[in-house]
Amino acid sequence: MQGRLSAWLVKHGLIHRSLGFDYQGIETLQIKPEDWHSIAVILYVYGYNYLRSQCAYDVAPGGLLASVYHLTRIEYGIDQPEEVCIKVFAPRRNPRIPSVFWVWKSADFQERESYDMLGIFYDNHPRLKRILMPESWIGWPLRKDYIAPNFYEIQDAH
Repeated sequence: MQGRLSAWLVKHGLIHRSLGFDYQGIETLQIKPEDWHSIAVILYVYGYNYLRSQCAYDVAPGGLLASVYHLTRIEYGIDQPEEVCIKVFAPRRNPRIPSVFWVWKSADFQERESYDMLGIFYDNHPRLKRILMPESWIGWPLRKDYIAPNFYEIQDAH
């Protein structure tokens, strides 16, 4: 089933994939990394003026990484603002996604955290550096294939 925003994007020839609706009825769309920056600007102009949150996750061991954006249309006098969830998937070997910092300034620390924990590079981000882990840390701790340094599993302990 196609949502309102998906129908609008199709009408204007903007490439995306509808992923349906979440449990709250919020439309979820998939956007390719190479299309994300231009579609982000279009969504901002269309009225999605608030980035509620940005997060990222490892889809499967050895698989894709996902960057997720929850956008809201904030308007005066509206009790139930329109929301949308955007997912941008990137390959594990070279996970590069355009930064939306220049569209929504609130993406700053959120994209930095996704970089720090999963190693997703946000192109054109002004301060893309570690925010939680020390700069000397090796690897990306929230990837499913991450092995903690100096970690020894105790087997057959009684």
